[in-house]
Amino acid sequence: MEAILASSVTKIISAVSVAASASAAVSGSTLTGLSCVSVAKAAVAVIGGAVAVGSVPVVLSAMGFTGTGIAASSLAAKMMSTAAIANGGGVAAGSLVATLQSVGAAGLSLSSKVVLGSTGSALASLML
Repeated sequence: MEAILASSVTKIISAVSVAASASAAVSGSTLTGLSCVSVAKAAVAVIGGAVAVGSVPVVLSAMGFTGTGIAASSLAAKMMSTAAIANGGGVAAGSLVATLQSVGAAGLSLSSKVVLGSTGSALASLML
């Protein structure tokens, strides 16, 4: 995932550099007065937010938290087993396993997507 973001950043910086060098095409537009770095940083922030929100279902599914429940012989199954043993036979409501199972089955809520996207944008913009 970090490689995808790094590749996207490189492409954005190249595109912004080309646009800045062709100043005649940019003059009089909204981009006038913006530096290459500020445009690239904004683009990286948007991509970082999108990658953060988009990667959650993929990562949870790979761990074994699927839409149909916890997959057998997965990391999620091991986590659930450990949590159940620690709690005397059941997984506690609101625990990490229960929350991840809920997100894996139902997806992220809108507020969670906003928080995750904002965090991803902030972290990605710090990279540039």
